[in-house]
Amino acid sequence: MKLLLVLAVVLLLRAPFLNQAIQGDDINYLAAAQHAQIDPAHPLNMKYVFLGELVDMEGHPHPPLNAWFLGLLLALFGDIREVPFHAAYVLFSMIAAVAMWSLAKRFSPHPVWATLLFLATPAFVINGNSLESDIPFLAFWMAGAALFVGAVGARAKARATVAAVFLGLAAMTAYQAAFLTPILAVYAWLFARRSKAAWAVVLVPPIVIAGWQVFELLTIDKLPVAVLSGYFQTYELQSWMKKLRNAGALSIHLCWIVFPALLVPAFLMSRKRRDADTIFLAAWIAIYFAAGIGIFFAGSARYLLPIAAPVALLVSRVGARWLAAGFAAQMALSLSLASVNYQHWDGYRAFAASLKPQLENKRVWINGEWVRYYLEAEGALPIKKEQAVRAGDIIVTSELGFPVHFTTGGGALSPIAQLAIGATLPFRLIGLNTRSAYSTADNGMLPFDISSGPIDRVRAEVVVERQPKLEYLTMNAPEADQQLVSGVYALDPPRWMAGQAVILLKSPATPKPLRVVFHIHAMAPARKITLRLDGDEVVSQTFDAPGGYTMQSPAQSPKTPTATLTIIVDKTFSVPNDRRELGIVLIEAGFVP
Repeated sequence: MKLLLVLAVVLLLRAPFLNQAIQGDDINYLAAAQHAQIDPAHPLNMKYVFLGELVDMEGHPHPPLNAWFLGLLLALFGDIREVPFHAAYVLFSMIAAVAMWSLAKRFSPHPVWATLLFLATPAFVINGNSLESDIPFLAFWMAGAALFVGAVGARAKARATVAAVFLGLAAMTAYQAAFLTPILAVYAWLFARRSKAAWAVVLVPPIVIAGWQVFELLTIDKLPVAVLSGYFQTYELQSWMKKLRNAGALSIHLCWIVFPALLVPAFLMSRKRRDADTIFLAAWIAIYFAAGIGIFFAGSARYLLPIAAPVALLVSRVGARWLAAGFAAQMALSLSLASVNYQHWDGYRAFAASLKPQLENKRVWINGEWVRYYLEAEGALPIKKEQAVRAGDIIVTSELGFPVHFTTGGGALSPIAQLAIGATLPFRLIGLNTRSAYSTADNGMLPFDISSGPIDRVRAEVVVERQPKLEYLTMNAPEADQQLVSGVYALDPPRWMAGQAVILLKSPATPKPLRVVFHIHAMAPARKITLRLDGDEVVSQTFDAPGGYTMQSPAQSPKTPTATLTIIVDKTFSVPNDRRELGIVLIEAGFVP
């Protein structure tokens, strides 16, 4: 009956959120699931646009099991549907709850309260409503640990075998499954150090991870961890600043796995105990937390889900009244945060639906990671960095979702729709001008924030033709962007160009020379610079060394009201952690005033 109560709580947690909008990184897993329909053995062997750049999914920080499960659902239902997909994912919450119940009976004087504390963990309540790998991984992690503990206690080979299966599934869901090896090794040392079967099962996660790496290398000539490592360097994900923020945020999230008021009495009680059970649970927390500080980079609360169980088990040793009060407070908070999260992502779904009539027969670009899914379902495409768009195109931008710089080809952006996404309750997991580290520590260190401001602002704009107003551009002037067609990067603060830059100019009333003022950086290999006006070469010059220069052509008389200046450099280069193709730094360009 008590286990049925636990399962009923899980169902009550998930039922209100079955229609949760596609959110966060769901879209990446769904993209892999769609590719699995073509290449089931290699769902990650594909390219996708991330933060405005085309990247290799083989470098995704998770092995493919979650993509396989989504691929199976896609094959069964024929399309991506929120309610049946989320209903299917309830299975993983059930597995995690049953495993927690098994561990609670072994380690807690109050098994029901220990399990309920686990279910009230904010990341379990909130992230359990997504299609990401967090809860599937937690389910396999917990099942593997519970079966391993049961097998060692009962010396049952059958349980050990099933434990090995679940540990292997965990390893195919997330690389951090490897942390189970030292954690379970502590248990084996304490309770079954002479059991060869136990020590063999302990090694399953790293063996499975290595096996998948070898399979990918032999079949598609790619080593996923090598691709992932390359992206870690490209995006500086392991920089010292990110590591420090990650450590700080994880430390704060650790204090909110259960309601913080329960931690002090639980710590004081456990501190006085030196029994093997306490040593194992403390080691579970310490090993995973230390490893998490070492490999994670965003400081997200969901990273700590695998230690929610030992934290809840240790805390459950305090009095039942304290546990009841702590559970009620934590569950109220978690449900409130989950409600805000639901409204946040539902805002994108509603905005995309409102735009549908205006998007028909239009070329639509998406500028923002988290507004993508419902627009892509209508045929829109993610925009790339420095991409040139044309008149008539529609650009949908999310201020929160890491928008990238693009060029309008001299056109203007005219707004057609906008929405400030908010929530009924004043909690924020992530949002504009918030300090929450729930998803990432880049903007602050709070476990969640209190705010009534907008979570995000999204807008749709159409590119309209506009005649250039200036004959001569200074690159740091605000008006310059309106006449830069392509090949000129955002002001940062120098205005770099790529191998070729195209600029629109207002044609002068009388013939005037073209002038370009630029700087050749000390690292730049560019030496030959060519200027073209409306496709015809007007001047070309070679420079011997880096430095500041001015090029000027004879007087020109364009035949149309709008002239097109093209600047071409002979060589480009790139620098570490910057994938742009760099030519020279532009300072001024246009018809001589």
